[in-house]
Amino acid sequence: MEHSTLTVKERKQIRNMKRSETWRNIKKNKLIYLMILPGFLYFFIYKYLPMYGLVISFQDYKPYRGILGSDWVGLEHFQRLFASSEFWMIFKNTLVLFGLQIFIFFPIPIIISLMLNEVRHQFFKRSVQTLVYIPHFMSWVVIVSISYVLLTLDGGIVNAILESLGLQKVNFLLNEDWFRPMYILQVIWREAGWGTIIFLAAITAVDPQLYEAARMDGANRFRQMWHITVPAIRNVIIVLLILKIGDVLELGFEHVYLLLNSSNRNVAEIFDTYVYVAGLQQGQFSYSTAVGFFKGGVGLAMVVFANWLAKRFNEEGIY
Repeated sequence: MEHSTLTVKERKQIRNMKRSETWRNIKKNKLIYLMILPGFLYFFIYKYLPMYGLVISFQDYKPYRGILGSDWVGLEHFQRLFASSEFWMIFKNTLVLFGLQIFIFFPIPIIISLMLNEVRHQFFKRSVQTLVYIPHFMSWVVIVSISYVLLTLDGGIVNAILESLGLQKVNFLLNEDWFRPMYILQVIWREAGWGTIIFLAAITAVDPQLYEAARMDGANRFRQMWHITVPAIRNVIIVLLILKIGDVLELGFEHVYLLLNSSNRNVAEIFDTYVYVAGLQQGQFSYSTAVGFFKGGVGLAMVVFANWLAKRFNEEGIY
């Protein structure tokens, strides 16, 4: 009994020592923790605190009664979502656009990074980097407006060129067959350059001696890139791919909403725009929250699955 009491005291002493050591480390690195503080507050205030509001997806929420005063309805809103005739259309559209981002957009920043890494003229390299970065700083409103000016039937330069070649004009903006190509081209135009930053940073960490050894063995530039550069950034690619998969149903509201119209709705309506219409325009707060809850749950499941899959193939995951 005495030995057991002594063990408990020892454990308390160890915990106190660890706690004191933790506080000493915090005081020693207080400037670093101070730098972290704004990011921590941002995620706590805008990402974690709003999770309390998810409870209304199980309620018949009335703003004048508040969360505590609204009636509980259980899974009624989720049942309504899955039984809706629009659910599978929205689910399909979201998955198709996500597939375009994964299989077409995601590899392009990697390819651009590898190409820029092979450029030896620094002025040309930096000029190209600047040019491909610039679109990222323009809002989707500007990007879509530029596309509208280029593609519109009335005075659009693309249709003017088609007409001058004796071809028929194409209504790109209202034709549902052109929505997905237009969407992915705009994503590439705006985000491809910005996506190269992380890959270029990873490439700079590659040991130059590896390239020297490869050149001595007779490897040309392409083989050096394929056998040294690509394997060196493989872990970064996998981590970013896992994070990207987590956004499977989170494509962003603004871009799609600006392209959405009554003519292309069958291929353009996604969960983000559906939540906006149901929640803000129609006032169905509980139902739209349930849709958002479903999106978040699917994203979490996909991240866990992708991370597990990466571990199965002996690759580094995000945890």
